[in-house]
Amino acid sequence: MSAPLLLVRELTKRFPVRRGLFSRISGYVRAVDGISFDVRPGETLALVGESGSGKTTTGRCVLRLVEPTSGGVLFDGQDLLALPPGALRRMRRHLQVIFQDPYGSLNPRMTIGTIVREPLEIHKVGSSRAERDAMVSQLLERVGLDPVMRRRYPHEFSGGQRQRIGVARAIALNPKLIVADEPVSALDVSVQAQVINLLIDLQDEYHCAYLFIAHDLALVERIAHRVAVMYLGRIVELAETAELFRNPLHPYTRALLQAIPVPDPDWVRDKAALLGDPPSPADPPPGCRFHTRCPVQVDACRRDDPPLVEVAPGHWAACLLVPGA
Repeated sequence: MSAPLLLVRELTKRFPVRRGLFSRISGYVRAVDGISFDVRPGETLALVGESGSGKTTTGRCVLRLVEPTSGGVLFDGQDLLALPPGALRRMRRHLQVIFQDPYGSLNPRMTIGTIVREPLEIHKVGSSRAERDAMVSQLLERVGLDPVMRRRYPHEFSGGQRQRIGVARAIALNPKLIVADEPVSALDVSVQAQVINLLIDLQDEYHCAYLFIAHDLALVERIAHRVAVMYLGRIVELAETAELFRNPLHPYTRALLQAIPVPDPDWVRDKAALLGDPPSPADPPPGCRFHTRCPVQVDACRRDDPPLVEVAPGHWAACLLVPGA
């Protein structure tokens, strides 16, 4: 097994809550609370969970778009959190991102050709403007767009086309890791499938790794090699995709799988699978954070905070009721 490309250890991010006339800190939102995972070269690790579980904050901490409160992030053997600004700027050539919003992630004042060419110019890829323009044409063609469109502006494209432009920009530097932050959630279902297939093809071609952030488990099953399920800033289960779908161990994972739409009019959903709403990350409950919504919780769940334990080879879970945990 190859060494991890990305190694995250005990990553924590807390945002201060300020109140009152003088904006004094009254508490902290525990957006990410001590999570650990790794991503191997050429692999797709999916982070899934409800809104507010800390998925996007995790991706932004990995990229240092927001500074983590504590923990470690090793990328290709280097500590990203210890890099000075100049070294971090050079490292960003190997770390790219696809944003969730295809409308807000493109500069409306720049043409598509300029947007895709910009990372090439910043990192001095190509010896001349003509060579970079040729690379832009190849990139646009690779993501399914006519190179003639390079002179158009973002508002002239559909949502799916804009996201393809974002993908072209992300792969322009042939990165080793791409953080895809819910890249298809704002698109129509038919367009989602096209973009997912494009990402899979590009991974095979460029051998890049994905940290794929999503809440749609049906999409995750299609693209991910492994899945990490997050709840209230913690990872509660991590396993290979096929194993997770075949044998979910954590009650929260089972509830998420139960919520996947099934095209069967005779199928009856288990309405008791998930109870209530998620607690506030500024005031998480004691013990297991999921016990306030868990249909199988016991008294010990209200007291003890279960650690993430490997209960089978490659299958990790954080639940007191799972044998071996």
